[in-house]
Amino acid sequence: MPKRELAGKKKSLPSTTRYLDIGEIRDDAVVLRDGTLRAVLMCSSINFSLKSDDEQKAIVQGYVSFLNSLEFPLQIVAQSRKLNIDGYLANLNNIAKQQTNELLRVQINDYTAYIKELISLGDIMTKRFYVVVPYNPGSDKRRSFWERFVSIFSAAKAVRLSRDKFNKYLESLERRAGQVESGLASMGLTAVRLDTQSLIELYYTSYNPELRETEKLAGMDEIQVEAD
Repeated sequence: MPKRELAGKKKSLPSTTRYLDIGEIRDDAVVLRDGTLRAVLMCSSINFSLKSDDEQKAIVQGYVSFLNSLEFPLQIVAQSRKLNIDGYLANLNNIAKQQTNELLRVQINDYTAYIKELISLGDIMTKRFYVVVPYNPGSDKRRSFWERFVSIFSAAKAVRLSRDKFNKYLESLERRAGQVESGLASMGLTAVRLDTQSLIELYYTSYNPELRETEKLAGMDEIQVEAD
């Protein structure tokens, strides 16, 4: 009898979200389950090998000065993805259909066929660079030891329940992100902080590299989040 009862019950599988470090994404910040926050900056790149010797030395010196100015750790992420030009090809097809000049239509179709053949010969990759800026409420040196000790165990709860405290955390995170953005700008790099929607899309594509090609992520207003 016990075997029959066990066989008739469907074992509920745990949600995959419980294995992720991310608690939530809100207010242009990633909130981890331990209560710490992250800001993500998408950064441009420099073709270092094409620079002159003096320019290379200046860039290296600027990078050293930038690192020495920081009082917190950074994470630099380089992400390579297969280039998806389906939208570009579809736009070319629409232009060709609307073209009244037969010669231009033929040229557009030939160009489209050339691009498709070029893509088929090998995977063309696109590379993006991100800088992850952390903020740990328990590492604030201006607070007493006891306050930092307590915040380690209650940070996640405080972030969820106390909007005032969460806003203070965000202010500290924004100052750090601004400092990093200014430091990168001194080296000729452009950094843009990702907003909430961009963060959701980034982590969705990172955890679902194959699924993202067939199932596009809905807008933030259309996403329904179920709590564990």
